[in-house]
Amino acid sequence: MVSLGIEIAAARLLGNVFGTSNLVWANIIGLILLYLTVGYFIGGRWADRSPNEKTFYQIVCWAAFTVGLIPLFARPILLFAAQGVERLNAPVAGGSFLATLLLFIVPVTLLGCVSPFAIRLSSSNLNQVGNSAGRIYAISTLGSLVGTFLPVLVLIPTLGTNRTYLFFAFLLFGFSWIGLWREDRRRAVMLLWMPFILIGVAAFTAGTIKPTQGLIHERESAYNFIQVVERRGTRYLLLNEGQGLHSVYNPTQPITNGTWDYFLVAPYFNAPPVNVNSLALVGLAAGTISKQYTMVYGAIPIDGFEIDPEIVRVGREYFAMNESNLNIVIEDGRWGLAHSKRKYTVIGVDAYRLPYIPPHLTTIEFFQEVRDHLEDRGALAINVGRTPNDRRLIEAMATTLNAVFPSVYVMDVPSTFNSILVATMLPTSEKNLQANLTLLPPNANPLLTFSLQRGVASLQPTVYSDTIFTDDVAPVEQLTNSIVINFVLGEGLQFLK
Repeated sequence: MVSLGIEIAAARLLGNVFGTSNLVWANIIGLILLYLTVGYFIGGRWADRSPNEKTFYQIVCWAAFTVGLIPLFARPILLFAAQGVERLNAPVAGGSFLATLLLFIVPVTLLGCVSPFAIRLSSSNLNQVGNSAGRIYAISTLGSLVGTFLPVLVLIPTLGTNRTYLFFAFLLFGFSWIGLWREDRRRAVMLLWMPFILIGVAAFTAGTIKPTQGLIHERESAYNFIQVVERRGTRYLLLNEGQGLHSVYNPTQPITNGTWDYFLVAPYFNAPPVNVNSLALVGLAAGTISKQYTMVYGAIPIDGFEIDPEIVRVGREYFAMNESNLNIVIEDGRWGLAHSKRKYTVIGVDAYRLPYIPPHLTTIEFFQEVRDHLEDRGALAINVGRTPNDRRLIEAMATTLNAVFPSVYVMDVPSTFNSILVATMLPTSEKNLQANLTLLPPNANPLLTFSLQRGVASLQPTVYSDTIFTDDVAPVEQLTNSIVINFVLGEGLQFLK
């Protein structure tokens, strides 16, 4: 249970700084399996040399203690790593990532010693070895099942990552100490200093997880590490590593000068006149786009799909996400859209876990579901990442969209690493965008006028590639990893000068 629990918690510990891509998960799982392998080998030899319960319980006590120390030693490393990530300093970020994973060597190796040791102690004769091993592996697998779901569903959202480690440490120490007390009371008393040290760790690691300028709220949910910051009267929603802004709110300034403004442009690639009757958002976040649509088009029906209920709560509390026309659906966006009975004028997809788009929201099959939920003159808008000189993901997404929709357009958002791709149900022309801008009445909402002006100015040629994403093969993360690595090691160094 503890082995799987600390592995799940490791993903959140690292995800707060490095994100939660498959690459991060692969490193965590791979190295923990390596540490367990070493532990199994050492544990088997150790059990043959010292086959007694006193040794066994001392191993578990030390494993518990070192599990509890992970937050203490991880904290300065991760704070240093956060600075490296913010500055795109690859050596600092990469070195910190490896240093964090090295923290798991001792506790996971000691935990790996437990199973072979337990099998050795529980086998009184050779005729019972198979039965003992089977029983212990069954208990172990059941513990793994508990260790998988308990931190995700209960501990991390309730206690946070640091206290999740401490919870498992105290739980494991308590059981092992009771066992040691039965075998050697003097030795058990000698180890009583351990929980007092862990209590000190709990006190030291309490408070803000990742200090951020203007921080007004911080919380871990089952899905994300959430921060709300306020700077010069504007509130921003940060998730996980905090490198992207997921929502913006300023009650006196609806224009964000960011990606959100461009979602208003999507229906205007159709020939005039344009009527916007409804909106669906896959990736509602804290409701910036839904608020803008309501300001421009009035109380049109809006369905916002957001998988994380804690983000919804933050949106309501800190971003005034309380529009009466907004229907919030707490589900995975693709599943929620597929089960919607409504058709929409616009469907927006803004479901980044920066810099990654969830692969299941990039495929032909998903875009076919989008098409089935669009009106005859409907449009899809999706936020896609890039670097100044590497547009491979944009081109692959455009190719995939073009396999489903007749017209695809690209708008680069200035001063960002983002482009907004728009696909229309009908064959359309980018000239329609200028025509619709010209036809706006003098009393049109300034936010809409601004967005259309920026949309016209930011149009880029739509370039296609040979890559098409499908549910079977969607190497989105592989492509994004390549773009990020190339940027950090090459282009990014020049870009930051």
